[in-house]
Amino acid sequence: MAATTLHRPKRPVNGSTAPMLSLSPSLLLLLLLLLSASFFLLLLHHSPSFSSSSSSCSPSFPSKRTNLRSSRSDPKPWSGDLRDAEFSWNSLHFSDSAPPPALLRIAVFSRKWPVASAPGGMERHALTLHSALSARGHRIHVFTSAADDDAGGGSANSTGGGAGGIRLHFLAGPAGQWRCDEAWALYEAEAAAHGAFDAVHSESVAVFHRRARGVPNLAATWHGISLESLHSGIYQDLARAPGEPLSPALNRSLALSVFKVLDEIRFFRSYAHHVAISDAAGDMLRDVYQIPGGRVHVILNGVDEAQFGPDPAAGRAFRAAAGVPEEAAVVLGVSGRLVKDKGHPLLYEAFARLSLRHPGAYLLVAGSGPWAQRYAELGRNAVVVGAVEAGRLRGFYNAVDVFVDPTLRPQGLDLTLMEAMQCGRAVAATRLPSVKGSVVVDDEFGFTFAPNGEALLDALERAVAEGPRRLAERGRACRDYAASMFTATKMALAYERLFLCIKNETYCNYP
Repeated sequence: MAATTLHRPKRPVNGSTAPMLSLSPSLLLLLLLLLSASFFLLLLHHSPSFSSSSSSCSPSFPSKRTNLRSSRSDPKPWSGDLRDAEFSWNSLHFSDSAPPPALLRIAVFSRKWPVASAPGGMERHALTLHSALSARGHRIHVFTSAADDDAGGGSANSTGGGAGGIRLHFLAGPAGQWRCDEAWALYEAEAAAHGAFDAVHSESVAVFHRRARGVPNLAATWHGISLESLHSGIYQDLARAPGEPLSPALNRSLALSVFKVLDEIRFFRSYAHHVAISDAAGDMLRDVYQIPGGRVHVILNGVDEAQFGPDPAAGRAFRAAAGVPEEAAVVLGVSGRLVKDKGHPLLYEAFARLSLRHPGAYLLVAGSGPWAQRYAELGRNAVVVGAVEAGRLRGFYNAVDVFVDPTLRPQGLDLTLMEAMQCGRAVAATRLPSVKGSVVVDDEFGFTFAPNGEALLDALERAVAEGPRRLAERGRACRDYAASMFTATKMALAYERLFLCIKNETYCNYP
């Protein structure tokens, strides 16, 4: 089956730590901005080009990346060594109707595993991915920190997850405290007792680089790298209100970020395989971190398609329970951690102004954090519902006309955007490299904005002007694309093929 096609518009230091930290904040910021700008130029120079003339929701990749044909007149499907593919493996077809050609024994290292507490994005990714792999018959062993203070060190407990099952190996107490060397000892004991693993999967740096060195079947999935963190610090500083002083913590963080990038460039080469969760991160790993292309694989995150989907009845019920009036003109929604680096100061100011101009516009705020109270102070148009348990997220997304993601963090790829698109919602998101390169890849999907309040307000104004009917059309386009790219099944099949390729090079050939 051919890879799906998508057309996007074309887009036109050495020394010790101490001298850097002694620079004045203004000079330091200037140097960092120049450094970041150079990285951005390098990234854009190597980014795929797009054409806005197509209404297709399918990805297309230029010939400089692989020999995949981007021309509609030549629909020849891509084929070749998967390790040469610099585009997302989610765009390829891996059949879920046939059983795996081989059942794998996979070791997973994750600092935390969602047993009782609400998981973060990385933990949700790990749970979704390996539950899906287990359901296909693969045997999954997870090495993780204690779930609670009573968890015994080295204990192994079976949990659900399908035919293969997931076996959890907990470190000894305290809860959530990660110790890589102890986890590695549990891994080695399991391998000695029951046989070697076919693949080893590290969620970010759960496996330290000194352990990863010399392990040819290890793949690390990076949920954020320091170069992206540097960009985040710059965005946050530029978002400061006039007259607001530069915080000493942010000043120091910006300076240290440069050295963290340099450290990562040096030690990332210890990992045999790198999984980037966005096209932009893949480019950074190849172009800035200088990882050979054949060791960098782009696999976008996926969300459980059984949990997230269009459900108008659930949306109406959620609105009613939250107290959103039936006559609301447009309902915006935001969810997640309500903290500064997620862009909530920008959304707070933008919606405060928007609601004065458009009293029929409402904002549903789901999540917890210091900005919850600030939103509540905006009055009846801002409805704060608190943290929403997993079983009610479907209703929340279906309750909004457009989902807003104002994040100032380029690290990783927000699952909330994918969940909203799976539910058929239009989106408005910060125009970050990862977002515009892998998620909001078509203008039909909604709106993108620069990471500042004026640009966000303009995007919200455009959404309100369009109204629910037009936003619903955008939402259907989002749903079609998300169903083709962001499902847990698509993600799991791509990882399965990667692990098979690591075990046996025969499986590296596609199709």
